This record gives sequence, structure tokens and C-alpha cells, in this order.
Amino acid sequence: MIKDKVVIITGASSGIGEATARLLASKGANVVLGARREDKLKAIVDEIRANGGEAAFQELDVTSPHQNERIVTLAKETFGGVDAMFLNAGIMPNSPISALKTDDWNRLVDINIKGVLNGVAAVLPTFIDQKRGHFIATSSVAGIKFYPDSGVYGGTKWFVRAFMEVLRMESAMEGTNIRTATIYPAAINTELLDTITVESTAKNMERLYDAVGISPDRIANVVAVAIDQPEDTTISEFTVGPVKQPW
Repeated sequence: MIKDKVVIITGASSGIGEATARLLASKGANVVLGARREDKLKAIVDEIRANGGEAAFQELDVTSPHQNERIVTLAKETFGGVDAMFLNAGIMPNSPISALKTDDWNRLVDINIKGVLNGVAAVLPTFIDQKRGHFIATSSVAGIKFYPDSGVYGGTKWFVRAFMEVLRMESAMEGTNIRTATIYPAAINTELLDTITVESTAKNMERLYDAVGISPDRIANVVAVAIDQPEDTTISEFTVGPVKQPW
């Protein structure tokens, strides 16, 4: 059941995070939105509340352990607990490895890997204590296949895949009943392309997404399916993309 569940969503100011917040709130969830753009979060929360939903928000830089801990505290103080966390924040500044975009490499590791670790570390003690909880993470088709220009980005997304699966397995072994779901989106029309600084890579990606990209609400639907499963059931992986894309 989705109704009355408390769900923290990172990267919630646009794209997949925003679409998921709106959908889950419409189904009766209490959503807690985190992202760096506080003005956008406020506008989304105001709209959710105007439509009868329950929502709260906090400015969140996922690279900060303290800010991750604060959003968990906000969820508990506002809605009485935490049932699920959607680890959705991420960037995709793709480039050929030979371009040596080392600043981008470090940002990818900080946000796509450490951001996930910080979110899990902030809420895992709560899930262990209550012997239930749900982590959902946005990986990528680049986390299950290899693509040119995505050597570092893909590496961060392969990490998410491995980490989430081990988390699920260890929880089963430890009896803490924590569910995981990893989503591997293909071409979804979000702001990810805006982070690409190599002109040739950006143009190639733009052509692809213009031709086949689908709406972020398609991924929001998948998040809802994962959360809506009975507490004794885990769907651990979803690969989702446009029917027109031979990913």
C-alpha cells in the first residue's frame, strides 16, 4: 500500500523526482522532497498541498552527510517516521575518457555514489530498528551495459547496482526485512543532458533523446509499483525505456 507511507525523495526539484513526488502524493503518500533548488521544491510542495496531498521539503545537497540526516529528521518530525527513501539525485556529464574531464569525474563520484551512500547511512539505522524499510535507487541502462562516452558515469551506475543488491541480500540474511529496488532508465526526458559539457557528446545525446525520449512520469509509475508491493515482497530491478530505443 502507498497510502500514508512516508517517502523521502532526493533530486526532487525536477524530472523523475518531481514526477514521483506528485504521483505518490496523489496516491496518499506523505512525501518529503529534497534537492538543491529550494524555490522549485517550495513550488512543488505548494501545488501538492493545494491538491490535497501531504508534503514537506528541505534544501538538500546529497554530498553532505549532515543534510541527509536532517531530511530524515524532518520526515520523522513532520510525518512520524520513514517508510521509504528514493535515492534519485544524480548527474550525467558524459564525455570520452580521453577528454580528461576530471572535475566532472569527481562530481560524478560525489553525487552518484557518495550521495547514495549518505542517504542510506542516514536512514538505515531507522530501518534496522523498525525491521522494515524500502530503498529505491535510480541507476541507468549504463549501469547494466557499456556505452562510449559514459565510462565514468556508467561506473557510478554500476556501483549503484552492486551496492543495492548487496544491501538487499544482507538485509535478508540479517532479518531486517529491508526491501530494495534499482531502476535502470534508458532515454528519459529530464535535465540530465544539461550537465554535459563536451559539445559533440551533448549533440549526440540530444539527437537521441529528441528522437525517442519519454516522460519522467513513466519512471514515477515504476516507483509506485515497487512501493505498492506487499511488505514481504521485493521487486529488486526494473529496466525501463522507450519502446523506440534499442538500448
